[in-house]
Amino acid sequence: QVQLVESGGGLVQAGGSLRLSCTASGRTFSSYAMGWFRQAPGKEREFVATITWSGFSTYYADSVKGRFTISRDNAKNMVYLQMNSLKPEDTAVYYCAADARGSYLDTRMYEYDYWGQGTQVTVSS
Repeated sequence: QVQLVESGGGLVQAGGSLRLSCTASGRTFSSYAMGWFRQAPGKEREFVATITWSGFSTYYADSVKGRFTISRDNAKNMVYLQMNSLKPEDTAVYYCAADARGSYLDTRMYEYDYWGQGTQVTVSS
């Protein structure tokens, strides 16, 4: 079992930066691939980024490629999402998720086994 808690959201102006954190509990955290998803008001939840258990491989949605960076620290049971050059369209609730298939880079929500409760990111124009 893995429990996930996101933090670091807030209000930022367009062009600014935020770093989201996801704190995981459970001794098997380091074996999970991790992902970030987001859901804007009135829209479906969408994939943002994912990282394998080792941290060696990552994959991003086209909409955030070059602006966002996913990383992890297995010793601290943490996953991060560094978000730069933020745009108003990045406004959403951001969720982290854990995939027991640790070596996969999956964009599909249903492949993830555990989810956090989300943190709000609001980007003003």
